[in-house]
Amino acid sequence: MDRDMIAGDSPLPAEDVRLPERGFAIDRRKALTVALLCWAGFAAMVYAVTHGLTAGFDERGLLVFRSGPDLAPRGSDLVLESVRDVTALGGVFLRNLFALAAVVALLFLKLRREAMLFAITVIGGWLANTAAKLLVGRDRPQIVPHLTEAGGESFPSGHSFSAAVVYIGMALAFAALSRRHSVRYTLVLGAMALSAMVAWSRVVLGVHFPSDVVAGWLGGAGWAFLAAALLYAPARAAADSAAAARFDAPSGLRKTASAPPR
Repeated sequence: MDRDMIAGDSPLPAEDVRLPERGFAIDRRKALTVALLCWAGFAAMVYAVTHGLTAGFDERGLLVFRSGPDLAPRGSDLVLESVRDVTALGGVFLRNLFALAAVVALLFLKLRREAMLFAITVIGGWLANTAAKLLVGRDRPQIVPHLTEAGGESFPSGHSFSAAVVYIGMALAFAALSRRHSVRYTLVLGAMALSAMVAWSRVVLGVHFPSDVVAGWLGGAGWAFLAAALLYAPARAAADSAAAARFDAPSGLRKTASAPPR
């Protein structure tokens, strides 16, 4: 290698990085339709649980993953460890870490609208889940031994609700990068499947009734789509404001803009 290049006398030319353009805006009608369907299912689960209609479903759902007189989990230790890994995706640390990383990535891609909407969705989802738990106030199941630590009210499942909010909300945000329907639907359906896996892992671990996780997932998905339908316009207005736009301007332009006229 040439000594001049090693010494830095002939640096490689800089290359421009082209960021992808926004591909689509959220279809409010479709998002609202899905949200209403999810919330209708959530309301039905609340009614069923508060009126004692889910006892048989809950018991069978918990026992299907257990065997023997001591109700030990079915499958190998590897399967159990995999279930714990899946449930960790809905835990406080990992889901908030992924949410924060997603906001940073969206801002880097200059998708301020989507970053703002996603942040509002996550914060609002946490408030909605907390309120639902306080209203119903259900104890944890004691039908089978718990295979992980869990505390607080059981209904709705916080892991299920929050995983649906974070991962579906994240998919809706990053779907803005593509103009292709197939890519957008794959992202959203993949997020729905992942959050559903997190939800059902709570039943396998014995810390939630099946009705807890069904209601939690429906409520979380419903909130993610409802926020996309109703909060996109205010998030766009905030993200496109003059104050927010200043952060995207090159430093030289900001200095020029802030300099007093001569």
